[in-house]
Parts: sequence; structure tokens; C-alpha cells
Amino acid sequence: PATRLDYTVGHPGHLTLKIYNLRGELVRTLVDAQVESDGFVMWDGRDDRGTAVASGIYFREARFGDETLVGKLALVK
Repeated sequence: PATRLDYTVGHPGHLTLKIYNLRGELVRTLVDAQVESDGFVMWDGRDDRGTAVASGIYFREARFGDETLVGKLALVK
């Protein structure tokens, strides 16, 4: 399973995009970099160690400047 996470930024800046499980534990850091424009990143359902995670509900957290956006996503295998 894989999912595409799109992001929109109004100007160049530092973006972090992370995936957390329901317990609030960090599963994967997808982006931690300077970005110049809108884009996307693919999440392959693996954690930071490369281990496949279980199907379930996860949270995505995007931080850009002083803005933080959190949303839910479902991983179904």
C-alpha cells in the first residue's frame, strides 16, 4: 500500500511532514527540508526503520513556519 500526500506552500520555507500512530508515537518522517513550491510525497506504509506498519488510522502532521496542520489517514492493506 502507498498513499500520496500533497502539500501547498505560499512561499519557500522549511516543511516537516510526519506520520504518527494513534498513541501519538512518531512512525515516519516523510519531509524535513526546505521547499520552494507545492509538491507531494509518497508514503509506502513503512516506518523510519523500513518495517511495514499495520493497517489502521494514522495522523499526518505538517509544519510550515508557524502553521501546523493535522489530519487523519487510513492505511488499508
